[in-house]
Amino acid sequence: MPVQNKDNLREKELYEAELLAPAASLEVCKVAVFAGADAIYMGGQKYSARAFAKSSLSEEDELLEAIHFCHLYKKKIYMTLNTLFKEGERKELFSYMDPYYEAGLDGVIIQDLGIGKMLAKAYPDLPLHASTQMTVHTKEAVGLMENLGMERVVLSRECNLEDISDIAKASPLELEVFIHGSMCYSYSGACFMSSLLGGRSGNRGRCAGTCRLCYSSKGKKGNYLSMKDMFTLDLLKELLEAGAYSLKIEGRMKSALYTGTVVSIYRKYLDLALQGSSYKVSEEDIALLKEVYDRGGYSSYLEQHNGEDMIAFGEKPFRKEKEEVLSKLKQEMEERERKIPLKGSLHLSYDEVPYFTLEGENGLSVSVEGSQPVEKAKEKVLSREQITKQMKKMGNTEFSLEELSILGEEDIFYPLSFLNQLRRDGVEKMREAILGQYRRNQRLRGN
Repeated sequence: MPVQNKDNLREKELYEAELLAPAASLEVCKVAVFAGADAIYMGGQKYSARAFAKSSLSEEDELLEAIHFCHLYKKKIYMTLNTLFKEGERKELFSYMDPYYEAGLDGVIIQDLGIGKMLAKAYPDLPLHASTQMTVHTKEAVGLMENLGMERVVLSRECNLEDISDIAKASPLELEVFIHGSMCYSYSGACFMSSLLGGRSGNRGRCAGTCRLCYSSKGKKGNYLSMKDMFTLDLLKELLEAGAYSLKIEGRMKSALYTGTVVSIYRKYLDLALQGSSYKVSEEDIALLKEVYDRGGYSSYLEQHNGEDMIAFGEKPFRKEKEEVLSKLKQEMEERERKIPLKGSLHLSYDEVPYFTLEGENGLSVSVEGSQPVEKAKEKVLSREQITKQMKKMGNTEFSLEELSILGEEDIFYPLSFLNQLRRDGVEKMREAILGQYRRNQRLRGN
């Protein structure tokens, strides 16, 4: 649980918080994790408040792969199920949710209370999060969510620091707040403008963004309803002091470049805030954020309620004038990719099948055996260098073999193809062992 309701952040005192990043695809999910996100929120093909956020999410299996990927790197992943359901859609809810539940999904973000009740009964160990589409912004509403079985509430963007603090003092629930990205002119989940003007329901995940259009007023044209994006880099300590736990970046419609840049910069300053350190946001970091997306400046509800300066009247699109900066950012993201370190030991003795053991973090260990006995070399000896080189070829897996000890006789022969298979078997068994810690083996769903 988060550490809440502290009077002050003392020097070098570590507070618990979660940096939560959006992902429209497995690719963006990986970028966000390598950039420093603690958790990911992502939708499947159905029932998400961002129905168009599927740049490469062509198959629902990709969400399952994202769940596996996050768990391999000890990150959490939450599924967005935050639209209002039609009566007929309830019938397929469980067949849709079962694979994700069994894979170890860490939580589900919902808007529909009826669906929440069904999920709570069917999957009693699956955490439920009240979506911002519920427009929860008071301690009384948060208390209601607690009574309904929610473990977390995504507060309305319109809450200021005082609101968040009052709610945190009144409730033990985890509080999730938006810290960066798009802001709606209306309350999230309570806007009918897209439905009335565009024929597409924002509350069904198909918002046409009509508030972003140019309108005329008194003979003048302007983006009168288009909000500037949220920016809170300079208020992260204040958010922690107020009792916020999960700090959420908006942007499931955005690119991997956008997500990776925003996550990495917020990670940098959140770490300072968690330590209680004072900091000043650099102009360079602000400029980088604007390179990947600039709607015409930044704003926030944390310290003001409304005002003309919160509107991007001359809305600016994504800027492309500094391609060298963007190219550098892309290169930095590729360099952030990291592997999960393993230690291995390989037993090679005459007339015995080889025995390969892999050790991961927290004492997790797996072992596999070869398919045929090791032979004493008659002519060409398989050197320790050859064996080490072969066993460290982890390819495009998530792992790297950092250390390898080889036990047994040295003048041996064993086919390299068999060593390759031994390595593949060991890596796959380690992968399954890690994921097995998250999987739910039995469906608890009732009738």
